[in-house]
Amino acid sequence: MKKTVVLTGDRPSGPLHLGHYVGSLVSRVALQETTQQYVMIADIQALTDNFENPEKVHNNVYEVLADYLAVGIDPHKTTIFIQSMIPAIPELTMYYMNLVTLARVQRNPTVKNEIQQKGYGQTVTAGFVNYPINQAADITAFQATVVPVGQDQLPMIEQTNEIVRSFNRIYKTEVLVEAEALVTKTARLSGIDGQAKMSKSLGNAIFLKDTADELAQKVRAMYTDPNHIKVEDPGNLEGNTVFEYLDIFATDKQKIQELKDHYQKGGLGDSKVKQYLLEQLNAFLEPIRTRRQEYIKDKAYLREILLKGTSDANHITQAVLAQVKQAMHLVY
Repeated sequence: MKKTVVLTGDRPSGPLHLGHYVGSLVSRVALQETTQQYVMIADIQALTDNFENPEKVHNNVYEVLADYLAVGIDPHKTTIFIQSMIPAIPELTMYYMNLVTLARVQRNPTVKNEIQQKGYGQTVTAGFVNYPINQAADITAFQATVVPVGQDQLPMIEQTNEIVRSFNRIYKTEVLVEAEALVTKTARLSGIDGQAKMSKSLGNAIFLKDTADELAQKVRAMYTDPNHIKVEDPGNLEGNTVFEYLDIFATDKQKIQELKDHYQKGGLGDSKVKQYLLEQLNAFLEPIRTRRQEYIKDKAYLREILLKGTSDANHITQAVLAQVKQAMHLVY
C-alpha cells in the first residue's frame, strides 16, 4: 500500500527547462511508482510576479502539463492539479498568516534572494513576500510527508514545518504533519551564461520544447573557460558549463573523461566539445520534444487531465480543511 504522500509542482510562468528536469522532473517519474504523488501547477504563485500578465500564466498551464507528460509523468499514477482551483489552499493560507510574523517571512533566504534577483526592493508585493505561507498551505492541504526540492528551496520546507508545529501546539491537535525535504541529486544546473542557476526570467535556459536549431544556438553561446583563447591553451573545467552539462546528460563517461583530460592538457577547442554536447542533448531531448508536440496539439485532452486531477485533489484537501477548522473551532 502506498503510504508516502508527495507534493511537488512548478509555476506556469513559462515552459519547463533542463534545470527543472534534473532538479525535479526525473525524480517525479520515479516517485510515481512507489508513492501517492500530487503534482501542482502553481498558477497562483506564478501570479506573484506575473500579476499584470494573467493570460501568459493561463496559457503556460497547458505548456507545463505537456512538459510533464512528455517526460513520463503519468496522470493515471500521479494526480496533476491546478492550484487556483483548490479552494482549501487560499483558506489555509489565511489561517496560517496568523501564525507567522512579517519579520520571519522577510528573513526567509529564498524570498530574500528572489527579491534581490528580480530587483524588487520596496516595490515587492505582499503576495510575493507571503508565498512561503501559501506554499505551506499547498503542502499541508495534502498532508504531504515528502516534498522534492532543490537546495535553494529548503528554507521553504523549514518554514512549512514551523507553521505545522505552531498550529498543532496552539490548537492542541496533530492534524497537520511535517514534511521531509527530498533534495534532488542534481540540486542546481547553471544557466548557459554560467553566471546563475538556470531560469526562465534570466534568459539563460534551455527549454524542453526548444527546436534543434534553438538548441544549437544556445549551446554555441554557452560559457566555457574565458582564458581558453587558443586551441593549444590548457583549459579549465571549473565553472565550465559545457562540461557541467556533459557530466549530467552524456552517457559515455569514458568519453567525457577523455575530453576532460585533452581539454586540460591543451589542443582541444571549445567548438568541438560544444558539438559533442549538442549531439548528446539532441539525443536526450528529441523524444521528449516529439511527444510534447503531440500533447500540446490536443488541448481537450490536456484539459480533461487537469479537471480530473483537480477534482480528485479537491476531495483530499476538503477533508484536511474540515479537520483544521474543527481544531480551530470554526465549525458552527
